[in-house]
Amino acid sequence: MRIGLIGGSGLYDIEGINVLDEISLTTPYGIPSASYKVGEIEEREIVFLPRHGISHNIPPHKVNYRANIWGFKNLGVERIISVNAVGGINRLLQPGDILIPNQIIDFTFGRRISTFYENDRVLHVDFTDPFCSELSHNILKASENVGIKVVKGGTYICVDGPRLETAKEIEFFSSIGCDVVGMTVMPEAVLARELEICYSSICVVTNPAAGISTKKLTSKEVLIMMKSSLYKIKSLIKGIVKLIPYDRHCQCKDALKDADL
Repeated sequence: MRIGLIGGSGLYDIEGINVLDEISLTTPYGIPSASYKVGEIEEREIVFLPRHGISHNIPPHKVNYRANIWGFKNLGVERIISVNAVGGINRLLQPGDILIPNQIIDFTFGRRISTFYENDRVLHVDFTDPFCSELSHNILKASENVGIKVVKGGTYICVDGPRLETAKEIEFFSSIGCDVVGMTVMPEAVLARELEICYSSICVVTNPAAGISTKKLTSKEVLIMMKSSLYKIKSLIKGIVKLIPYDRHCQCKDALKDADL
């Protein structure tokens, strides 16, 4: 059983991984964002992929999400931990805070292909709880063990990008209960569900969202905050890996059961 790790903005590699192999794949859906690094943390096999490419040359709306997730499945990954840089909508969140979301609102409006089943087979997977409860529980437990404070639960709204949001959009997102905004959790999460892979997210708040702060928003501050948070992220990941059981007891592994029409 392998554990997948997707690095977001500012996270292009993981120090401490004993890299055993680097695998380049061509998938039925095209080429993934980069080669997959296969290694070990705490004697557990990890498969790492930088979502935006090694040099961050792939914008969020151009990421080949289907190829990325299919590649993980092909390499024997059963669980994926996604690291996401987000803007804080909830005014209680501060830059540097880490939030483990439990809900998603998809505001990409179908611009991204969000299914593997669009030809001869039609499936409607249950997405009531978009993140794996078992994997998220492991993340929260690991945060306690390593002494890293995280926010339990919250709603991630996914927008298409690559532009940042307007102040009025953020005001609207706040009114419908969103806590953080980002550009990459969808369709990643639902594609993982369709392949019966567990998926959870570690959200790093890199800046207040538009209108929450009066300062101009810049990409530089995102990278600076991610860089300053890397130690916490890496410590948390090492702690998570220790706790993940070999057998799965969640519903993700049976996501396709009764999903056919």
